[in-house]
Amino acid sequence: MSTSMGNFAEILIRQGVISPEQLAEAEQMAKGADMKVGDALIRLGYATGEEVVRAIAQEHGLEYVDLNEVVIPPSVVELVPESVARENAILPLAEMDGALKVIVSDPQDYDTLDKLRFILNRQVEIALAPRENILEAINRHYGQTEGESADSMLQEFTDTAIDFTETEDETGQDEEVIDESAAPIVRLVHLIVSEAVQLRASDIHIEPFEDRVRVRYRIDGVLVERDSPPRRLLGAILSRIKIMANMDIAERRRPQDGRIKLTVGNKSLDFRVSVLPTNHGQSVVMRILDKDSIKVGVRQLGMSEETYNQFTSLIRRPNGIILVTGPTGSGKTTTLYAALNELNRPDRKIITAEDPVEYYLPGVNQVEVRHSIGLDFARIIRAMLRQAPNVILVGEMRDSETAEMGIQASLTGHLVFSTLHTNDAPGAVTRMVDMGVPAYLVASSVIAVLAQRLVRVVCTKCKQPYTPSESVLKAAGIRPELAARAKFMRGKGCGNCQRSGYRGRIGIYELMLMTSKIRELAFKGASTQEIRRAAIAQGMKTLYTDGMIKAMKGITTIDEVFRVAKRTSSEG
Repeated sequence: MSTSMGNFAEILIRQGVISPEQLAEAEQMAKGADMKVGDALIRLGYATGEEVVRAIAQEHGLEYVDLNEVVIPPSVVELVPESVARENAILPLAEMDGALKVIVSDPQDYDTLDKLRFILNRQVEIALAPRENILEAINRHYGQTEGESADSMLQEFTDTAIDFTETEDETGQDEEVIDESAAPIVRLVHLIVSEAVQLRASDIHIEPFEDRVRVRYRIDGVLVERDSPPRRLLGAILSRIKIMANMDIAERRRPQDGRIKLTVGNKSLDFRVSVLPTNHGQSVVMRILDKDSIKVGVRQLGMSEETYNQFTSLIRRPNGIILVTGPTGSGKTTTLYAALNELNRPDRKIITAEDPVEYYLPGVNQVEVRHSIGLDFARIIRAMLRQAPNVILVGEMRDSETAEMGIQASLTGHLVFSTLHTNDAPGAVTRMVDMGVPAYLVASSVIAVLAQRLVRVVCTKCKQPYTPSESVLKAAGIRPELAARAKFMRGKGCGNCQRSGYRGRIGIYELMLMTSKIRELAFKGASTQEIRRAAIAQGMKTLYTDGMIKAMKGITTIDEVFRVAKRTSSEG
């Protein structure tokens, strides 16, 4: 079946998408993990799914279909039952002379092709598209999950007056009752979760108000509101989620935390569930923990070449503390896990202390903080030092005891990673001194501080060049000669990005190396502003500057950088 075009990997090398070294690394990974070479290239971030499938299509002389551009008539969609399309991850494209052309992701999956010919009783021809694009298109053409969406189910509940029920007794307390055979509620909760996963959400928020229940998904860091279930369903939805998370369904006055393991589509996901009593009922937030999201290398984090080179040399140091700072949801955990993945070799022992352990890393000893039995960060660090590790990760420097234990670990020959909640890199030094850690210890042990934020990436399918107004460029501090060379982009909105103009996120970074000048300032107890000025004078790029460079390259937009990073007087 192969043509003279050569193997798809050779095509990718000829096109300059990958190098022979990257192919060798992917082949080694594929052999070790029992996966296809194309999947390994995608997992390593060396090629996109579209680039790999385009090359496979070229190899086999087949048509490649961009599912965001093509319109499939409903009469063609109806030719393949939804269950068949979902089960085999295929989509009908066109009917011609009695034959049916279907879109598949693997041209060599002969079993599926034979099954389709048998089920449909007609000649089947194929075109190619990436599997995830096919699954998204199935949801668009057939509905969200097995013929019904969360929206259609909510309409069904609104149209019928089934009471599920949320009654009030004489004391005015809501009584939550669920019958386990109440399939509609079970289905509704599953559909809400499935829809959130399909839309790439990181959190699901279910919030009760006086007259409604609001459901929102956090997609690329921004909350998006979905259709609201009727208020009378709140008790049943809560009970269903609590049963799934092994919580006490009778407890309505105290906050509760739990975990859910679910398979959505072909993905195995963990959900961290938090229930908080509010004045209108219990509010639920479900954090979606996707194991694939932390299988990234440092190269894929989005650091500039200079920052990447500095960071990779820092994480190979034998001892010292590397701090990663930023607010909640700024990607600190992903960065730290990427660094640990880079260091995770058979000749190194890595131990982590986390609260809680969100993702499980093979080959790493992970310890969970348990305050109920007195197992806090400081106690874990004290114990882990007796385990002779090379690398230690402390989830967060919360108090002076934890910070001092981390510093002692770094001074006794260990490389220590940790996080702090500060707005920028220079602020981490003064924060540790404020916590009560002696300035001389901070100056002697910290080797670098990395501050970060996440900005949304302009959608690659609908991005188009644009020229910001003079007032915007002036507010951004971009000089006219720089603006003239820049490639500003913005998305006009398409099916690929849910009309937002953005899809996915990338980090912006501020890496402050502890030079002798900054150590001296830290030792003297200098202010954050003084340390910041010295770091910028020695070549540190601020978060804002890094963001604006990415905006000028067309990766993100000026508005996004304004949203997550503020400009300081030293950048004026």
